[in-house]
Amino acid sequence: MQYTTLGRTGLAVSRLAFGAMTFTSGDRSMGSIYKTEADVADALVGQALDAGVNFFDTADAYASGQSEAILGQVLKARRSEVVIATKVGFRTGTPLGQAGLSRRHILWSVEESLKRLGTDWIDVYIVHKEDPFTPLEETLSALDAVVRSGKVRYIGFSNWSAWKVAAALEIQKANGLAPFTHGQMHYSLLGRDVERDILPMMQRYGLGLTVWSPLASGFLSGKYTRETLGDPENRYSGFDILPFDKERGFALVERMRVIAAAHGASVAQVAIAWLLAKKAVSSVLLGASKPHQLADNLGAAGLMLDEGELAALDAATEPAPVYPNWFIDNLVDRQQKTALDR
Repeated sequence: MQYTTLGRTGLAVSRLAFGAMTFTSGDRSMGSIYKTEADVADALVGQALDAGVNFFDTADAYASGQSEAILGQVLKARRSEVVIATKVGFRTGTPLGQAGLSRRHILWSVEESLKRLGTDWIDVYIVHKEDPFTPLEETLSALDAVVRSGKVRYIGFSNWSAWKVAAALEIQKANGLAPFTHGQMHYSLLGRDVERDILPMMQRYGLGLTVWSPLASGFLSGKYTRETLGDPENRYSGFDILPFDKERGFALVERMRVIAAAHGASVAQVAIAWLLAKKAVSSVLLGASKPHQLADNLGAAGLMLDEGELAALDAATEPAPVYPNWFIDNLVDRQQKTALDR
């Protein structure tokens, strides 16, 4: 297993983390996702620990909090050895105020998460989404309060826009508030949007990056066909939320099969290894629900793609240019060419 520190902190985390979104003890509201019962969860966590994983991720909204409760229970005997991240922001109940990033909801939610996890502290507390109804200053003040109380060690964000993170970091710095350490964002060969604004912003502020859905909800495992995408047993039947062209995806998977075969690896391992090769990436969350899936994904830690393979994957999936990038890049290219002609 490879390890790194999270952003500019001294917190050591494994570069492959385990995501517990699938854990449930009866909640089937998202049946294609919430399907891993406690006994299987215990086996998966043990398998991850044996492989050197020390970083585990969940959220208060996963399976009505059941994911937190199961993860906390299976990690109870190893609590001092692991890093636990959980999240706040999505709706967790019917009362109007039981959602968002208000001071009231954050202070209430952290207490509820601590109870479910069965721990005295949360290593990494992440705001799960933006809240357009709460002033940013209120959210940041509440996050600072839970850090100062000792209930939370570090804070992060997930699914925020670059401008809002930058604004938050400046407010935190100006007011001596606990700063964001990293962002948890979607990043994969089929979802490279973060490269446009998020990654440059993170580099500027020294933030770490943890990645959710590195296999694009399993698509980059190579197991799907055009005929099986709608199968009720797979994730896409109830969680097709990632905006990528499926035909482009199938073509990419065929290219990946060639690279995988050359290494005696799987398509999924190639997808994860591509992310691990990115300097911006601190840790990649693995969301397997079956032991053989997790074993395969963990194998990516030992796969090193060469520069040619990485370049080929980059070229095959390069995002379309967006303004002002296309303007700046074209202008620079023209200026450089003119200079060389002289």
